[in-house]
Amino acid sequence: MKIYTKGGDKGKTSLYDNTRVFKDSIRVECYGTIDELNCSLGFAKNFVEDEEVVNFINQIQKELFNVAGELATMDGSKYANSVKEEDVLRLEKLIDYYISKSDATPSFIIPGSSKQSAALHISRTICRRAERRIITLHKEEKINSFLIKYVNRLSDGIYAMARFLEDNITFT
Repeated sequence: MKIYTKGGDKGKTSLYDNTRVFKDSIRVECYGTIDELNCSLGFAKNFVEDEEVVNFINQIQKELFNVAGELATMDGSKYANSVKEEDVLRLEKLIDYYISKSDATPSFIIPGSSKQSAALHISRTICRRAERRIITLHKEEKINSFLIKYVNRLSDGIYAMARFLEDNITFT
């Protein structure tokens, strides 16, 4: 089986619903950045020693396939596994859980006192970029409000896990 189709040789790609768009469209940028986030989380979990955090990362990675799939469909309502309110609420529980287990000092931290936290902080910044790209798309097209909330909460969730895994927190 060949993995190349030559269909993109003229600068276009097919979305999940077979709509053809230019590869540099904001929609492709959105789901491409979600894919980048998914890969960075896969990389980060190789450094994480806490099994519970690894399990959360695995769950998030699976959910990101649905986020990307929904973004790769012009009419998001036609995507069967769209992000729902309960997905957002689950992330809020994750955030609350890890923040409750971390130093409660309300301050900015200098990221990366350990390899595991540094890798997650990189994922957090990729998530924030994905969120910015999704907002740009949302200015042009209707995007599921729960998807927007999910990506926003996800960056906070990744931050909470990274902060939990910090060895020696340095505050600014």
